[in-house]
Amino acid sequence: MEKGTPALGWAARDESGLLSPYSFSRRVQKDDDVTIKVLFCGICHTDLHIAKNEWGNALYPIVPGHEIVGVVTDVGPGVESFKAGDTVGVGYFIDSCRSCDTCSKGYENYCSTLVLTSNGVDYDGATTQGGFSDVLVVNQDYVLRVPESLSLAGAAPLLCAGVTVYSPMMQYGLNAPGKHLGVVGLGGLGHMAVKFGKAFRMTVTVISSSPRKREEALERLGADAFLVSQDAEQMKAAAGTMDGIIDTVSAGHPLVPLLELLKPMGQMVVVGAPSEPLALPAYAIIGGGKRVAGNGVGSVSSCQAMLDFAGKHGITADVEVVKMDYVNTAVERLERNDVRYRFVIDVAGSQLDAAA
Repeated sequence: MEKGTPALGWAARDESGLLSPYSFSRRVQKDDDVTIKVLFCGICHTDLHIAKNEWGNALYPIVPGHEIVGVVTDVGPGVESFKAGDTVGVGYFIDSCRSCDTCSKGYENYCSTLVLTSNGVDYDGATTQGGFSDVLVVNQDYVLRVPESLSLAGAAPLLCAGVTVYSPMMQYGLNAPGKHLGVVGLGGLGHMAVKFGKAFRMTVTVISSSPRKREEALERLGADAFLVSQDAEQMKAAAGTMDGIIDTVSAGHPLVPLLELLKPMGQMVVVGAPSEPLALPAYAIIGGGKRVAGNGVGSVSSCQAMLDFAGKHGITADVEVVKMDYVNTAVERLERNDVRYRFVIDVAGSQLDAAA
């Protein structure tokens, strides 16, 4: 039997979430597969939740990582869209059923049997391992082309953080010049929402629980205004002024004060994923006909459109690049939100020691 491609990565083996070297094999390249040398991989809050089994679905050992940029090293004979040497990306998922209602409508990110890039189960029963590793083998239909104009390290978080905010902004019309967008939280997702909002020529207000990031939001990222959600006077003055809100916060927080910022018929989109439930009283949305939606990353076509838009406008994430042997420290710092705004692992530049 033909052997798969040997791979080296770092994996979590239990609920401590501690990552250490791990040797495994990628599947044998199929006719429609692309083999990718991983160059960079972002560290997302989802990686933290999964590695520590905070969502109760861990399939140990887990090689995290779904914000992947790399270079094609080989393609199957049926691959027409990519060739060796192409710079490509892989995001949150690597396959879907392609036949259900959501897949047929181009929303494969909501397929009920979606195959996640990490900690998922492929259709052959194998557990998927992510981009904290040196090589991937992925079906060509789930590989994305990364514009040459973008910094590769800065482009990696676009594959999750970028599309997670871009996709609902497009879907719900929160991309129109002159509209007022509120962005709750200024982390990995939030700073991307500010950048896309400004590229769409919107009025952007950052909403944060403390004034600590005011200067960063206004002077560095170019937001138009900054609201401290704990300041009742500021929140009252801003009530009813926003067309839409992108809520990126991954910790528990009250929704009602945020909904009061929306105009009648305004749209809130929740993209952060707190472990605890969020309270949503009916009165907060009935009055004013306000709407609340969730969003999970984006489709392949939406992600490619986002990358193309980012390439045209020079949009990348603000990142701190680290080597793989720093990854456990990076995860600890991420838990404390001690990063501006995304850790990205320089996989190609790291020493990936072999281990069982």
